[in-house]
Amino acid sequence: MSAVLDVRDLAVAYESRRGRVVAVDGIDIRIEPGEAVALVGETGSGKTTAALASIGLLPRGAVRLRGTVALGGQDITGWSPRRLERILGRDVGLVPQDPTASLDPLKTVGWQIGEVLRIHGERDRAVVAREVEGLLERVGLADTGRIARSFPHELSGGQRQRVLIAGAIALRPGLIVADESTSALDVTVQRTVLDLLDDLRREDRSGLLFVTHDLAVAAERADRIIVLEGGIVQDAGDVRTVLGAAVFGDTAAPDEAVAPPVAAYTRRLVANAPALQPARFRDPAPRRSADGAGAPAIEVADLRKVFPGHRGRSDVHALDGVSFTVPPATTHAIVGESGSGKSTVARIALGLTAPTSGAVRVAGTDLVGPDGRGLTGTALRAFRRRVQLVYQSPYASLNPTMRILDTVAEPLRRFEGLSRAAARREAADLLDRVALGAALHDRRPRELSGGQRQRVAIARALAPKPDVLVLDEPVSALDVTVQAQILRLLDELQRERALTYLFISHDLAVVRQIADTVTVLSRGRVEETGSTRDVFERPRSDYTVALLDAIPTPAFAVTGPSRPHRGTP
Repeated sequence: MSAVLDVRDLAVAYESRRGRVVAVDGIDIRIEPGEAVALVGETGSGKTTAALASIGLLPRGAVRLRGTVALGGQDITGWSPRRLERILGRDVGLVPQDPTASLDPLKTVGWQIGEVLRIHGERDRAVVAREVEGLLERVGLADTGRIARSFPHELSGGQRQRVLIAGAIALRPGLIVADESTSALDVTVQRTVLDLLDDLRREDRSGLLFVTHDLAVAAERADRIIVLEGGIVQDAGDVRTVLGAAVFGDTAAPDEAVAPPVAAYTRRLVANAPALQPARFRDPAPRRSADGAGAPAIEVADLRKVFPGHRGRSDVHALDGVSFTVPPATTHAIVGESGSGKSTVARIALGLTAPTSGAVRVAGTDLVGPDGRGLTGTALRAFRRRVQLVYQSPYASLNPTMRILDTVAEPLRRFEGLSRAAARREAADLLDRVALGAALHDRRPRELSGGQRQRVAIARALAPKPDVLVLDEPVSALDVTVQAQILRLLDELQRERALTYLFISHDLAVVRQIADTVTVLSRGRVEETGSTRDVFERPRSDYTVALLDAIPTPAFAVTGPSRPHRGTP
């Protein structure tokens, strides 16, 4: 039987006014029926370009320099877009990264899945409707009729991702290409989606090419791996051999007498992937508070938040009796699935949302006044100075028209009353502290990488000299190397400035590494709270066990106990 995908010596470049930039240089990819191959690498490594070019979809501005592409034994090298339309959907299915951007908000998901069938010749509406519901059922969605009639905004992130998969498999293609298809999902939903893709390739013998920066996912799910840096293959081969050798070094790889040579780049990626390293918890050594006092930096007691229903719908109880305490100069993580209440806790702690009831005290300020309305006027302005936010997306959180030096200087002028020149001098010092030298100070956000932008966001948050930073998924959009750099920076800044962090995350491997204490939320209620070591090693809740069990854990990874066990109440 022919390989479902056979790419040989593929080279792709982008043409611009500044000249030609080679994005992929001489990559080979071969996928057999039922086989999963992972393309991994940092941002800018060329993995998405390679994946799209491998199915004939050259991104805008890209040109193929050389190489051949065959799908199911058929050479499609150089086919026109019109000719490619005949095989896309039928022979190859694409699962994009972002379901929010990939689904039309004005059309029902059933109509969008059915479009694949209509494009390839099915005209009977009843047949299309039956096929759509069958596909939704196949990807594990219940109440398929309602789902088919729903618009994308009425579904959860996991449901939308399954809708994309349903569209990709509608015609049972021989190859499925998944481009970072689980990177934004909670660990439990991620495991469900990955299990689904595994089931589909076993049932249909479809090949799977998935692009990911999550090495743990690649290690757990792929048969073979291709590691890209700057468009050039650094390592390729059996996933256990390549990543196992990188984990174990020069001693022995799993099932091998001697570890094969692995590129330094691959070793660095693996060293920065928390889930592929031995379980580490933070140094419990006490860290001083900013004023030397021992009062909690954050106190939350019996917090409740109810959002009123609209158009006859029931009220939404986002938080129901949440309580936790955060000592100064420590990191407290809030974890849970989408809809668990994590973001609502963060918004209340920032004074952006008023609670329905309960007590909240942050950085010495009571956020629920006697009238229950929260802070206003000068009190709110003073609080803003002491508590700052670092957003999830470094792409959306910076003003695209401002130079980064002015971005960091702005809060210094507003909160400190500094002159423009003085604010720029102090902003320059902050940018230097986060390893952004003078050569970058006059650049705008579009001229920076994702990691550099997140450093700008951190420097801006530090400018008013806050006591508390609320970090909302601050590394989830970053690849493993940049993620590790940001986490080390946050640790250094905390120790230098006695900062307290409220860390919102769905990445439990990162939480294990950075947090002193953790609260696990489910549907607005606390499942458990305590030290990170106790929660991870001796979880008491079935929900927490399920979360920990969903962390991608390849068999050869050195992660301590392979699975958590129930603690003693």
